[in-house]
Amino acid sequence: MITIGGLRKGFGARELFVDADLRIGVRDRLALVGPNGSGKTTLFEMIVGEQDPDGGRIDIARGVTLGYLAQETDELRGRSIIDEVLSAGQAMTEAGHRLEVLTDELAEVTDPDERDRLNAEHARLTERFDALGGWSLEARAREICAGLGFRDDLLENPVESLSGGWMMRVALAKLLLASPDALLLDEPTNHLDLESVRWLEGFLRSFDGTVLLISHDRDFMNGFASRIVEIDGAKLVSYTGNYQSFVEQREERARQQAAAAANQQRRIEQLELFINRFRYKKSKASQVQSKIKFLERMERVEASNTKRKAMNLGFPPAARAPRIVCELDGVDFGYGENKVYEGLSVAIERGQKVAFVGPNGAGKTTLLKLLAGVLTPQAGERRLGDGVMMGYFAQHQIEALDPKNRVIQELDRAVPPGVVIRARDLLGRFLFSGDDVDKPVSVLSGGERTRLAMAKILVTAPNFLCLDEPTNHLDIWSRDVLEDALEEYDGALVLITHDRHLIRSVADTVIEVVAGRVRAFVGDYDYYLDRIAAEQEEFSHAATPAARLPSKQDAKERRREAAVARAALKRERDAIRRVERELETVHAEKGEMETRMADPLFYAGEDDVSGFMKRYDAVRERLTELEREWERLTDEAS
Repeated sequence: MITIGGLRKGFGARELFVDADLRIGVRDRLALVGPNGSGKTTLFEMIVGEQDPDGGRIDIARGVTLGYLAQETDELRGRSIIDEVLSAGQAMTEAGHRLEVLTDELAEVTDPDERDRLNAEHARLTERFDALGGWSLEARAREICAGLGFRDDLLENPVESLSGGWMMRVALAKLLLASPDALLLDEPTNHLDLESVRWLEGFLRSFDGTVLLISHDRDFMNGFASRIVEIDGAKLVSYTGNYQSFVEQREERARQQAAAAANQQRRIEQLELFINRFRYKKSKASQVQSKIKFLERMERVEASNTKRKAMNLGFPPAARAPRIVCELDGVDFGYGENKVYEGLSVAIERGQKVAFVGPNGAGKTTLLKLLAGVLTPQAGERRLGDGVMMGYFAQHQIEALDPKNRVIQELDRAVPPGVVIRARDLLGRFLFSGDDVDKPVSVLSGGERTRLAMAKILVTAPNFLCLDEPTNHLDIWSRDVLEDALEEYDGALVLITHDRHLIRSVADTVIEVVAGRVRAFVGDYDYYLDRIAAEQEEFSHAATPAARLPSKQDAKERRREAAVARAALKRERDAIRRVERELETVHAEKGEMETRMADPLFYAGEDDVSGFMKRYDAVRERLTELEREWERLTDEAS
């Protein structure tokens, strides 16, 4: 369907693609991965003709229609939401209108020949309309809108009343309704909630055409991709399978390439040794020349570098907070006549890591803002524990960055009074190196702005974090670093994200928010999904007369089970962290001892070498014991 051959593209001295090749077939499910700035969006824009390659070719089979969802969309206006979505089926709409006109004409015509002609045209147009799926066009449009989170009663609202994120959903809905031969989707999940992400994943699995996707959501890619194409060294490297399979294949490929490079290097050293040894010996002159020519012709194998430049993010140890970090007690809140919460009570405890889930518009962001103190309750009370230092990250933190400031100025203004930091070192951990720290904020990409806003939070050393979609605009490698940092973070955390992998890795409590109702599930994300599935099954059984309704005792038992599960989970994680801390200490001690042993003067200056070596053996033995203990604990926790 799409063939890319010898593709070259660069900007100035920077080469994005050099002799890159790729073939994309019918019904391929392809995800394109690579770090931010590697050329993923540029490749899509070249395929759809918005940019020209510097060399090579991109061939698209005759008659193939492409549908492209960019990261940004033009502002839409002048139609209702449903009419804007339906405009994507323009051919169907025009055919439907022509059918209506023909039907009216047939009702009035009396001439037999004219009636036969109109009947033939009506039959032809009906067949075309049916083939286009026109009879179900509006029903399909409403189904797609519902899947992407639009309430049916809001579809008649003007499209210009929507925010930028919802405008993107309209653009996506139009694209899905148009059903081109190939869908090119650039970060389609960025503005979706969890429910919409799951719906889109299922839609793409059943889509009849080809799908090309740019995404940093590994669960999403695992759910539907059959091929992963990585931009690596200005080439397009294809792997069969989903993202998890890609990671495993890439590591194996790197090991094989490293082994091949090492073998070749040994061979080169042997040849060079022969050449240097016999260079001036006449009897070996022909052999020497032969080996020199062989070396010159040899195509060098380079070891693959699977390490990516990523943030070095780690939150500082959080100051100890009280048991209840933040509490909402009997809170009412609404926007005008729209009451979001009435009598809401929620408490966040020290060290708790909470993920909010639920459909868009249910009140997740409002709840997060109430906890963060961004919104003030209209009734009831918000109580923040003594000594709690809060860090709040949301989209408006990114938008609030002063575009006139340089990066280092923007960070400096976030440093609390009396705190001394090395701003350039900290920014380096967030991938702002060299002259990057003097860039104006106005020229930063979305990912760079996200990293800068996160750095501003870090300098405040919070013990209570409220994060609203922190992974937007971050590539997979930066998401992994953020995930690790949040796992290690010892303060309280409240999180909204559509990244299921992040929720699974970090959260020990899930709070479901639906239509202003809040329910807590003490356990990880999979535990929450299991409980919801069990409730749905229980509800379906309760619909039959013989079904037993859950009793108060059942509810009490469920709460007891949840409390036991939470306590067990906390004990497991505490034990793992305790072992990891000791592992780090023992590793450091072993390293210091080996440094001393490597010094030639050690054996002359050490009074008791034998005693030192016994201590070294004990440290090694303890290290082995800790590694076994860590493996056992992590296996039990998985």
